[in-house]
Amino acid sequence: MKRNLLVIGLATVLSACGFQLRGTGDTQFAIKEINLTARNSYGETFKQLRDLLQSSQVKVSTAAPYTLDLANEQESQRTASYTTNTRSAETQLTSTLDYQIKSRDGLLLLQDQVEVQKVYVQDGNNLIGSDEEAAQLRGEIRRDLVQQMAMRLQLINPERLAELETTARAKAKAEADVREAAAKARAEQPQQSPIQLPISQ
Repeated sequence: MKRNLLVIGLATVLSACGFQLRGTGDTQFAIKEINLTARNSYGETFKQLRDLLQSSQVKVSTAAPYTLDLANEQESQRTASYTTNTRSAETQLTSTLDYQIKSRDGLLLLQDQVEVQKVYVQDGNNLIGSDEEAAQLRGEIRRDLVQQMAMRLQLINPERLAELETTARAKAKAEADVREAAAKARAEQPQQSPIQLPISQ
């Protein structure tokens, strides 16, 4: 009885803090509209993130004021360790997803990366089973990437995006002013006349 009360109490405290288990409840976003692009717009990561946003009442539209671009997704694997008979080994799978948030006219506001790592046993005596486990693990990794992207987006609101855009535009203008001043200085610099060599008769 005491144990049940403790579990119920803990669950109540976590719920009050806004904690939710992965895959339960609704994912809430302050952003209500965003454009979503990717190098591979037919890939599973793109489709899963788009579906998650739409199911969370976020409108995915090319007319949105900001764009989330899944710029680059890469996967790598390496041997993490060997067993004593050297026929089995732990293999580490790593997936990274580079993403950018841009303004409507393509100005870069923010760029970052999410990463997921998982390990499975590569059994030399059961290659089919190992391959199936690896395929299942890749699916889990992709879902984790999407969850991480969702968590990153939950930390961003329209006010934050507007602030990032103001900063990015000020930086872009300052850089443009420097280039313009340098070009003007070069144009105003007197050009040296070419040296004329005497013509020998």
